[in-house]
Amino acid sequence: MEKQTEALLREISEWNGEFKGAYNIRENGQCAGRVSSKNIKITNKEGKPGLEIHIAPGTIGETVSIPACVTHGGVDDLVYNDFYVGEGADVTIVAGCGIHTETGEPARHNGIHRFLLGKNSKVKYLEKHIGTGQGTGLKSIDPVTEAELDENSYLEMDTAQIGGVDRTTRCTKAKLGEGAKLVIRERILTEKEQTANTEFEVELNGKGSGVDLISRSVARDDSRQGYHSVIIGNAPCTGHSECDAIISENGKVDAAPELHAHDNDAALIHEAAIGKIAGEQILKLRTLGLTEEEAEATIIDGFLS
Repeated sequence: MEKQTEALLREISEWNGEFKGAYNIRENGQCAGRVSSKNIKITNKEGKPGLEIHIAPGTIGETVSIPACVTHGGVDDLVYNDFYVGEGADVTIVAGCGIHTETGEPARHNGIHRFLLGKNSKVKYLEKHIGTGQGTGLKSIDPVTEAELDENSYLEMDTAQIGGVDRTTRCTKAKLGEGAKLVIRERILTEKEQTANTEFEVELNGKGSGVDLISRSVARDDSRQGYHSVIIGNAPCTGHSECDAIISENGKVDAAPELHAHDNDAALIHEAAIGKIAGEQILKLRTLGLTEEEAEATIIDGFLS
């Protein structure tokens, strides 16, 4: 495993020289290390690049890590990962992608993840994306997530893209059965001329199902972001979409939340707020001895934490 891969792993995952539990490390489109556990089996996907991760019913408190790293330009990595979560399991999945380049060649990772949650299962999914290096080549990360939640299952997704990624399109689709819950917390920072687009589409098909989508983003310099969420209530359910964005310099943000209530007892809400950092917030921090740049950085860090 390359030294640059090790540096990226420290940034995007909980790696400190080793992983606890099952793991698969992907480096420039190849496997750089894999360990299965008694309850979590990782195998190659047939016919496509990627993995099948089978989590046994009743597995409690275990973690599986599947980070992917691209360490130089000229790599266009595509991977398909399927997660089969058994009934009653309660696990953490740590993903994430890091791209590093020192050349003018583009580098890209496209991870297509599919989650199939069994009845009464619970998953916490952690995903962090970063781009590093002084190369001028375009650094792109385009994750696609598809999830099917069976009766009374729960999926919590905590995703972050904080710096260095030039282009990203993040697509998430989910279908929820009776009593299933989906919670997504997204944090995005774009700078310079970077662009980021988020697409959410959630179908609430079961009685008592619910979704909570919350996006926090900062667009600085000449960067641009787009947020589009679609919540479809096909049963008695609850749905909430919230997009809060800060723009600075010439940053631009477009937000378009959609709600579709197809049942009399579908309770759906959306919120969107876009604006600059309040002057009084900057002033207050400057009275504590911070420069204007330091005050702005402190506010942004707090907003995205």
